[in-house]
Amino acid sequence: MRALVLGLLASFFFAFTFVLNRAMDIGGGSWVWSASLRYLFMAPMMILLVAMRSQLAPVWQALRARPLLWLGWSFVGFVLFYAPISFAAAFGPGWLVAGTWQITIVCGSLLVPLFGQRIPMKGLLMSLIILLGVALMQVEHAGEISGRDVVLGIVPVVIAAFAYPLGNRKMMGAVAGQLDAYQRVLGMTVASLPFWLLLSVYGIWTDGLPSLAQTGQSAIVAFTSGVLATVIFFTATDLVRSDPAKLAAVEATQAGEVVFAVVGEVLLLSAVMPSLLSWIGMVIVMAGMVLHSYVSIPKRSIAEKAPAL
Repeated sequence: MRALVLGLLASFFFAFTFVLNRAMDIGGGSWVWSASLRYLFMAPMMILLVAMRSQLAPVWQALRARPLLWLGWSFVGFVLFYAPISFAAAFGPGWLVAGTWQITIVCGSLLVPLFGQRIPMKGLLMSLIILLGVALMQVEHAGEISGRDVVLGIVPVVIAAFAYPLGNRKMMGAVAGQLDAYQRVLGMTVASLPFWLLLSVYGIWTDGLPSLAQTGQSAIVAFTSGVLATVIFFTATDLVRSDPAKLAAVEATQAGEVVFAVVGEVLLLSAVMPSLLSWIGMVIVMAGMVLHSYVSIPKRSIAEKAPAL
C-alpha cells in the first residue's frame, strides 16, 4: 500500500511537467530548452540532496565502474523519455500529452518478458480499463486537432512511454542492493548530462538562449518533476521491484497525472473546463487504478493487513 501511495504522490508532481511544458510552448519557448534545462538544473539539486545524505561516494564509484552501462540506460530512461515528451508539448495541449503518456501503464507490463518474468495478465486487463477512461477524456478534443499534430504529439510520447520504464527497470536491476532511489536518480542524471549538453548546443544554434521565463519554469519542473516526482516514483518501484504485478500496479498510479494535468491547465492556463464525458473518463481512470491495485495484491496479504486498517 505504501508503494501505491508514493506512486500516486509522484503522479501529482509529474503533472507539473505537462502543464509547465505547455505553458513554455505557449510563451514561445523552444522544446529543446524545456528538455535540456530540466536536467541541467536537476543535476546540482540531486548532488546537493545526495550529499546531505552522505551518499555521494558510492554513486561516483558505480559510475566509474560501469560507465557504458550508465550512459546507455540513462539515455534510454531519461533522454528518450523527456526529449520526446518536451517535443510533443509543441504539438498538443497538456491533456493530450498526459493522456497519451498513460500507455506507459501497458508498456510497463509488456516489458516484463525482457526480464525473464511472465506478463501479469490481470493487471494488464486493469490497465486497459484505465486507457478506456483516458480515451473518453480525449474524444471531445480529437476533432479539434489536425492529423499532423496528432502524429507529432502522440508518436514521440509512445516512444517515451516504452523508454522510461525500460531504462528505469534496467538500472534498478543493475544496482539492486548497491544504490538507493536517490543515488540511482543522481547517477542516471549525471550519466545523461552529455546528451543534454549536446542538445543545449543545438538549442543555442537554432533558437538562441532561453528566455528568463522559460529558465524559471524549467527550474520549477526540475525540482517538482525531476527531483521530487522521480525520487518518489523510483522509491515506490524499489519497494516492489521483485514482484511484476505490484510493480505494474505502482506504474498504473501514474494515470493520476491526467487528472492533475487537467486541473493544472484549468487553474494556471485558463483552459476550458472538461465536459461531463471527460469527467466520466477521469472516474474510470481512478476506478481502474483501484482495481489494478486490488488484483495486484495477493489475497493473503489483504487478509493479513485488514485488521490494521
